[in-house]
Amino acid sequence: MIQRIQTIYLLLASAISGGLIFVFDLWENLKREVFAFDLLSSDSFNLKIIPILFLVSAILTFVAIFLFNNRKLQFVIGRLAILVNLILLGLSIYLSLNLSGETAVSEKGIGMFIPILAILLIVLANKAIKKDEDLVKSVDRLR
Repeated sequence: MIQRIQTIYLLLASAISGGLIFVFDLWENLKREVFAFDLLSSDSFNLKIIPILFLVSAILTFVAIFLFNNRKLQFVIGRLAILVNLILLGLSIYLSLNLSGETAVSEKGIGMFIPILAILLIVLANKAIKKDEDLVKSVDRLR
């Protein structure tokens, strides 16, 4: 059942969380674009956790694709991925508001919206998983 719509949603969410962090910057500070993997070389632990959370989100959604036999576990992993993306969104907003050198004008990048898009896709996937689970339960009742 890998051809279901939730597979497409989860694959898109995984590609967005794992791939678009290389394309779009998180913020621009002093004419220098800051990407997610640039933060791994920083001194602060709060900055190092952002690319790790992006990768955890991508891995969780990719693993959830192959759990189509166990829809309940797939649903739980989807919720866990939503939680990781919410933490990532909150942390990135907090850090962007408290950037060092904020006296100079810094510009927030479109990479800040990647977790929102991933959350939306995972919610759609969970909705489709729930719909499949309800359909299987209704067929079991008829037997």
